Amino acid sequence: MTEILHLSTFLRRPIFDSAGDRIGRVQDLVARLGDDAHPPIVGAVIRIEGRNLFVPIRKIGGLSQGRMTFEGRRVDLRRFERRPGELLLAEDLLARHIINLVRGRLIIANEIEIAEIDGRWEVVGVDPGRRSFFRRMLGQKIGQRVKVDAIVDFASIEPFVAHVPSARLRIPYRKLARLHPAQIADLVEQASHEEGEEIIEAVGLDRELEADVFEELDTTHQLEFLESRSDKEAARLLSRMEPDNAADLINEIDQDRRLPILENLPVEQQAKVRQLLSYNADTAGGLMNTDFVTVPATATSAEALEAIRTSSVPAESVHAVFVLDEEGQPIGAAAIAPLVRARESELALSVARTRLTYVHPHWDLHRVARKMSDFNLTVLPVLDEENKKMIGVITVDDLLEELLPQGWRREFGMSAVEE
Repeated sequence: MTEILHLSTFLRRPIFDSAGDRIGRVQDLVARLGDDAHPPIVGAVIRIEGRNLFVPIRKIGGLSQGRMTFEGRRVDLRRFERRPGELLLAEDLLARHIINLVRGRLIIANEIEIAEIDGRWEVVGVDPGRRSFFRRMLGQKIGQRVKVDAIVDFASIEPFVAHVPSARLRIPYRKLARLHPAQIADLVEQASHEEGEEIIEAVGLDRELEADVFEELDTTHQLEFLESRSDKEAARLLSRMEPDNAADLINEIDQDRRLPILENLPVEQQAKVRQLLSYNADTAGGLMNTDFVTVPATATSAEALEAIRTSSVPAESVHAVFVLDEEGQPIGAAAIAPLVRARESELALSVARTRLTYVHPHWDLHRVARKMSDFNLTVLPVLDEENKKMIGVITVDDLLEELLPQGWRREFGMSAVEE
């Protein structure tokens, strides 16, 4: 079993020279972040005669025995200065928020775990448990053994270190991209504003992911992060959001910024958003999405599937293909699975649900919810008041999100920081 040592047991411990005289006290351990799954410990910050000095780890003996000794010939008397890529384990990590990438949650690093692996001291994990917090507060002997599976592997976590200018590190996008946008949004909502900005900056390398995350944020956080962006930057972000979500957010922005942001949207997106803004937000018209896939009544199943493939409608919004008659009225809704199973030459209408129900844009959300519930629908077409044209669709996930109270994740403990 690998011997795991606790960072807290090294802090403020004395260090002795070869003659047994005390020369200083350990202030911190220094690790180097890079491509290693477990960052190597490169040295310690030692307090000697009122100065913080750096001592390389190779010159420190007895790390696991409880009595630390300086094994070099002389100490470099230059004051310690952090180099790029270096992390102070106590100052930067201990008792701070860290992202657990496996569960997509924030944890508090109540303890940092280190171990000697193949002759090299490495940071192997963090312990978010309360027992580690009390151990850190009350102290314990160096070298206590703990099970490796009792801690969170450091390779599966990501520290917030951008607040340390000299570290010159940012959260890698490739790690966050493993998480669902809703999980990333939860992280932002759990974190401080500074930490949230780090996460938004990291996902900003992928504009689509950034927009998806932004859509998942509650309104308070959306407005908070838009405050620091120019009208053009805000419009760039909103242009990648679903039109209905973009319209909802514009409604929440300060009055003097609404028109400038709206005018900076691309022409096609701007037209969709303007249409949605003409409806009350608490109605079917305000909730609907104006992006949907349609085919004529003569289309085959193969042509309907091709319409999906060539459509710019986001995949998560394509619940069905709507079959329209010559006047643009929906006469059927073909779900994806029946289309895939049908013969290519078979008409899409033949596998579609033809007894369609629909709503009008002025209907309130509770009336829409009853309609979707009564007919067991995941997507519902919205027709204009004259029943002549299909103008949008309402999906069950959008309806559910609208009906749930603001901040419901936090109220039900879904975005709480783990211990």
